[in-house]
Amino acid sequence: MKISVYIIAFNEAEKIEDSIKSVLWADEIILIDSYSSDGTTEKALALGAKVFHIEFTGYGNLRNSAIKKCTGDWILSIDADERCSKEVEIEIKEIIKNPTYDIYKIPRKNFFMGKWIKYSGWYPNFRQPQFFKKGAMIYDKKPVHEGYINLSNKEIGKLKNSIWQIPFKNFEEMIHKANKYSSLGVEKLEEKNKKTNFFFAFLHGLWAFIKHYIFKLGFMDGAAGFIIAFANFEGTFYRYLKLIEKNAGWSKNPNNLK
Repeated sequence: MKISVYIIAFNEAEKIEDSIKSVLWADEIILIDSYSSDGTTEKALALGAKVFHIEFTGYGNLRNSAIKKCTGDWILSIDADERCSKEVEIEIKEIIKNPTYDIYKIPRKNFFMGKWIKYSGWYPNFRQPQFFKKGAMIYDKKPVHEGYINLSNKEIGKLKNSIWQIPFKNFEEMIHKANKYSSLGVEKLEEKNKKTNFFFAFLHGLWAFIKHYIFKLGFMDGAAGFIIAFANFEGTFYRYLKLIEKNAGWSKNPNNLK
């Protein structure tokens, strides 16, 4: 059985080498790059990855494009900020000998502020299934936090071992991602015909903080847990503010200034 790994990236020169090196055991490594300008492509090619440049029109479309480029019987999806642990490699090689399922989710361990996060909704942290038989699933076309469509008649399995994620190299990147994802999230709110105002924008943000800090035990992670919860407040609050801004048309220049 041949295993393909795909990675999506844009200007991830500082992370892409570690990500690719963690999956050099695979039969094929595909990098889907949205025209990086920082050397990401060159570093991937130097490590033997096949690079395809695809314009970013949303994460769902990007991932579906990646699947089409993979030639393996099985596909492993990792992001540029993720590392495939040796334990996951071993488990995957055992699974394909006699697979129970066609699609598997993989837990993720997050490293943030110099420590492994144990709570805050970050461990075990699952995203879409990351290991699957080719043809068993595709992604929906949501621009961010995309979902998946199960094309198999089997249930979803779960790996026991974890992939490692280093989500932010510093606070500047954390703030940048919060701004990016909140902008992409406006489209999802519009699809749901969400209506809001400043009060409800604040309440949504407050609930995001409480959910991560209290109910997901973020307080057990110390200062890192507080930062994670506060970042969720900001991302949610700004997403709704951007929806208000878009609906109000504030960016339009007034015809007459008085």
